[in-house]
Amino acid sequence: MARFTLPRDLYHGKGSLEELKNLNGKKAIIVVGGGSMRRFGFLDRAVNYLKEAGMEVALFENVEPDPSVETVMKGAEKMREFEPDWIISMGGGSPIDAAKAMWAFYEYPDTTFEDLITPFSFPTLRTKARFCAIPSTSGTATEVTAFSVITDYAKGIKYPLADFNITPDVAIVDPDLAETMPQKLTAHTGMDAMTHAIEAYVSTLHCDYTDPLALHAIKMIHQDLKASFDGDMEARDRMHNAQCLAGMAFSNALLGIVHSMAHKTGAAYSGGHIVHGCANAMYLPKVIKYNSKNDEAAARYAQIASFIGLKGSSNEELTDALIAELKSMNASLEIPSCIKDYEGGIIDEKEFMDKLPEVAKLAISDACTGSNPRIPTPEEMEQLLKACFYDEEIDF
Repeated sequence: MARFTLPRDLYHGKGSLEELKNLNGKKAIIVVGGGSMRRFGFLDRAVNYLKEAGMEVALFENVEPDPSVETVMKGAEKMREFEPDWIISMGGGSPIDAAKAMWAFYEYPDTTFEDLITPFSFPTLRTKARFCAIPSTSGTATEVTAFSVITDYAKGIKYPLADFNITPDVAIVDPDLAETMPQKLTAHTGMDAMTHAIEAYVSTLHCDYTDPLALHAIKMIHQDLKASFDGDMEARDRMHNAQCLAGMAFSNALLGIVHSMAHKTGAAYSGGHIVHGCANAMYLPKVIKYNSKNDEAAARYAQIASFIGLKGSSNEELTDALIAELKSMNASLEIPSCIKDYEGGIIDEKEFMDKLPEVAKLAISDACTGSNPRIPTPEEMEQLLKACFYDEEIDF
């Protein structure tokens, strides 16, 4: 038996933020990030819509990128003081992911972060509040997923929390919010969405319910991401839908080792963070080549290539065409080809090599590894990570 879970209601299209005024409740807390939602006027609009619905409204602002365990605990404490029956989070993936984790600690104050690390181990939620997610970026799709990524900075590890309990009750996918994204963020979130869709399609848990969502998302992203990057707002609006479809696919089919590697390299190095979407974009071509040694995965990569109009007379040729196309997309989006070139070389080579065995070990133990079509050994994971650092070819 398999399970397919999505939000109870999903409102989409320009102006759909207004649906907030139709929520039923007494108190709502809004969780947001560093200021863009306030700066562009969306936060004030959300507050006013909720007040129009008859709710008292509180704010929890300034959730950082790659939200920390400490921020989650502070937000949960604010929720326990205010006692909302709606948790509303708007912005990029970071505030929405943080709010999902806050939700668990609000309803279960005695729960520890360690209790939630094991996939699908959350206590039953909705004893105190329901959850509404409103994305402003076109990548994470956390508004429709059963996932949240929280960083333990003391350990230098990103933890993907997974449980169908944290799938939002309501998602509002309003492209007006995505039109404010800067160019680099548009590139990184777009390739994050592409990675979600491709990994979902080749996941060992893919099914008839997830495959159409993944394929259509891949086609839309392939067609619209570059135009969105270049400032075409109609393409930007379509990308907001595409990333949501990709999220519906991967929330139910799960992901693979591109994400395992991105999670475990993102906060591991003293030179700086490797932005999640950029990490996915850099690692995806290497992982596809590695996974293509699995015949079933190779056939599915070939199906993706054919679906977006690439040419080849065999699964191998079609897979190589897909890899080449993804590398071309990265280049057109000004995404580097390897970690060594990331942000002008901020990741120190010696530190990378010193930490390689431990990072590889952590990547293998990541929650996303189990649904990858090929499970790497520790040695293979080290080779993969080195290939991603130096942009080496994969031949194992």
